[in-house]
Amino acid sequence: MLDLLIRGAQVFDGSGGEGRVADLGVGDGRIVFVGEKSGANRGAAARRSIDADGLALMPGIIDSHTHFDAQITWDPSLRPSPCLGVTTAVIGNCGFTIAPCRPQDREATMRNLTQVEGMSLAALREGIHWGFETFAQYLDQLRRQGSVLNVAAYVGHSSVRTWVMGEQATRRAATPAEVEQMCELVREAMAVGAVGFSTSTSPAHNGEGGLPMPSRLADEAEMAALVQAMAEGGRGVFMLTKSGETRLPFLESLAENSGRPVMVAALLHNSSNRGAVFADLAAISAANGRGNFMLGQVSCCPLTMDFTLASAYPVEGLAAWKPALGRAGAELAAVLARRDFRDALRAELAAPATFRLFNGEWNKVHVVEVAQPEHSHYEQRSVAEIAMQEGRDPLDVLLDLALAENLQTVFTAQLLNSDEDAVGRMLTHPHSIVSLSDAGAHLTFFNDAGFGLHLLGHWARERGTMTMGEAVRRLTSHPAQVFGMQGRGLLRAGHAADLLLFDPRQVGRGPKRRVFDLPGGAARLTTDALGVHGVWVNGRQVADARGLLPDVPLAGNLLTEFSA
Repeated sequence: MLDLLIRGAQVFDGSGGEGRVADLGVGDGRIVFVGEKSGANRGAAARRSIDADGLALMPGIIDSHTHFDAQITWDPSLRPSPCLGVTTAVIGNCGFTIAPCRPQDREATMRNLTQVEGMSLAALREGIHWGFETFAQYLDQLRRQGSVLNVAAYVGHSSVRTWVMGEQATRRAATPAEVEQMCELVREAMAVGAVGFSTSTSPAHNGEGGLPMPSRLADEAEMAALVQAMAEGGRGVFMLTKSGETRLPFLESLAENSGRPVMVAALLHNSSNRGAVFADLAAISAANGRGNFMLGQVSCCPLTMDFTLASAYPVEGLAAWKPALGRAGAELAAVLARRDFRDALRAELAAPATFRLFNGEWNKVHVVEVAQPEHSHYEQRSVAEIAMQEGRDPLDVLLDLALAENLQTVFTAQLLNSDEDAVGRMLTHPHSIVSLSDAGAHLTFFNDAGFGLHLLGHWARERGTMTMGEAVRRLTSHPAQVFGMQGRGLLRAGHAADLLLFDPRQVGRGPKRRVFDLPGGAARLTTDALGVHGVWVNGRQVADARGLLPDVPLAGNLLTEFSA
């Protein structure tokens, strides 16, 4: 007796091939068979049967770039990802983890996450269950608690650095002795099941008070030592969010010396420097040609963020914004009003840059919501349009409106990945990996947790940039292979029954909307699935067409064993 039989679906098995009509049987959390309707399984009995005529069936989506490290401790459902077809999440990206963490460092860790990942400090204080200090204890807590999704965890550089160096982690280079202590922490984490080691050198990644996140203070020798420590057991992925100054030859040397994959983020197309991302991809291709395994993390979504000037993440990577970092209230307002501050911003935005998040494309910055009724005529208009109508500089329009509203004006900016022809080239590049949802982070800025549905609906069905079969492969067996997730990412007998049943004519993601369900009632952005009919994790259904099941099971596994 099967637990589940899905009949007559158009099966995309994750290999990249076209779909074929077949039945799929599930028992004890695993796929028992995938076969033609006319095959021997035609008369198979099951506790539940689904007639999937007109629907498509694929492996569940593997989201390789999430930040659920904190949320999972209070919300094992990892909303909204299960509703959006995700069955496996990789947490701990960019080095922004919450383990290891000593009790005396918890407040600083939460404050850093508030700044760098747009998380509510009140929600973190109320929500995080600190039942751990070491990375091994963190995994033990996740294992005991359970989760709706399968979860794999990086050990993060900033947390490791803080454990060893305390508050000095954000202020100076490490000594050789401190580097060796960090290496030992990484070895211990890999031994208990970390999927790899993650870090960031991005200038946009600042913690409390505008101080760089700890990993940004690491020199190349520290980075190389930690990657070698990760690789000593013959497995693990090194993930780095790079700055414009990070040398690709250095990253290739890490892949060569460690023999492990190096995953480079975030490769996003910049309309003001159109060739930069393709130069990076060309360097990554050349490295692979020399036998050094490198990948570029790319996004299938335009990077659009909501923000206020009280927490202006899109511009915090600008050097000229540094006088405003770490300031709040009247002190921040005084900086934003200064003419020299504004002139320095204008000069920086006018100069070319290898990479920056915000590039002064004012036609792509809109006023979403004003705080005072007398300014309502600005809503849903671009800053460029307002500036032209009023004969003013657009930077002054942005800052003056925000100052007039006590920095409560909500803006939205389309920052990167707005050129779809360029993004299509990135998505089909042989050495890219479709990723960068950032699910669990930037909750008040944007929500790309539905990236997989967007790839299926927009890029495969609507634009034809790739076949549906190839889109499925990009979301499933490709990341499973990179991370060494055995028995996942393909619809094969004996594999885990991580499944997504969807309507290929409707699949996609809905518009973003704001909900207030974080601890303490804090807000987050979410999006609804379009065309999803069912999601199963290890053979247990967790979502249907209405969303997360009311009595959703904690069906996920903590993944700690990976092939080399």
